[in-house]
Amino acid sequence: MTVEANNPALLAGSGGAASFRPALEWLARRAEPVVIGLAAIVTGLALFSIFILAIGKSPLALFQIMYTGGFGSWFSIQNSLSRAAPLLLTALCVALPARLGLVIIGGEGALVLGGVAAAAIATPLTGLLPPYPTLVAMALASMVVGGVWIGAVGFLRHYRGVNETISSLLLSYIAIALMNQLVEGPLRDPASLNKPSTLPLPPEYMIGAIPGMDVHWGLVIAIIACILSYVLIEATRFGFAARMAGGNVRAAQIQGLPVGRLIVGFTAIAGSFAGLAGMLEVAAVQGSANASLAAGYGYTGILVAFLARHNPLAIIPIAILLGGLEASGGLIQRRMGLPDATVVALQGTLFIVILFCETFYGRFKVFNPDVWKGTRA
Repeated sequence: MTVEANNPALLAGSGGAASFRPALEWLARRAEPVVIGLAAIVTGLALFSIFILAIGKSPLALFQIMYTGGFGSWFSIQNSLSRAAPLLLTALCVALPARLGLVIIGGEGALVLGGVAAAAIATPLTGLLPPYPTLVAMALASMVVGGVWIGAVGFLRHYRGVNETISSLLLSYIAIALMNQLVEGPLRDPASLNKPSTLPLPPEYMIGAIPGMDVHWGLVIAIIACILSYVLIEATRFGFAARMAGGNVRAAQIQGLPVGRLIVGFTAIAGSFAGLAGMLEVAAVQGSANASLAAGYGYTGILVAFLARHNPLAIIPIAILLGGLEASGGLIQRRMGLPDATVVALQGTLFIVILFCETFYGRFKVFNPDVWKGTRA
């Protein structure tokens, strides 16, 4: 017991400070991921700057070009937003299972198979159904395929003890191989000679742009998916049970929670989002399924999810930031003579630093109001 607790006069005298304490506690708890996340980004950029200096280039010029290519003009901003749409959905493929303590890194596989499934079902429906029902069927097909693909990872994890990180990564390679086999085989458009692809979607069956912007409606769909995911995790019994199981699986089982169904269900939902990202790439960007589906969005989504601390709402601004980073790759190559993979190298550096900074969470008293104590004598 402190002196203040036993002395109402002291409490009354410090009423102003006491009235701000709940707000300070709320701010302190939520400032930790922001401060540590920003520190990780700054550290990663500093380390990458050393590498750029070692090859005789200017880090300041590089970062300036990155900003110009991602956000320096209205055209650049629209390009960044378009690239952010699949990142939002593939990041959810990582973030949702993470609430159960699972590390899923196979969003790339679900994305490419979702794109192939969407293109495959569009071929017989084009001309048979109007555009909107066809797009809905494409979305459902992609989500089902993606959900089954990643849901299988959850099934193997719970019922067979297979490590979900390894199985999801290996399944990505299998998915890309299946995509190549299908696109170059039974689903191939005979007219696609140099770059095998499925039959192209007619223009009226493509997802259009948001009015006043050169950004397709997939961005809005992906943002809605993030909001719904947040509601699922934070405001439903299903999400509460998942958080409990993620904190302590054994305790959740003792309480009678269906851990197996939670794991399979959350991984299936996560995979359906990644599959939907593949459909959006087909119906809004590529116009067909081809090798361009394997563009690395699934792997960049891992970085987005970890930067956001697996918070679906925080994924939105971070995906836009990483979308701008990817959009600047071509400009870096042209203006600085650096390879296009420079952006990938920067992402890898940031990811390593972010993983390292995970060890700092919970170590700073300033972010933990539970250890704050009044010591007035």
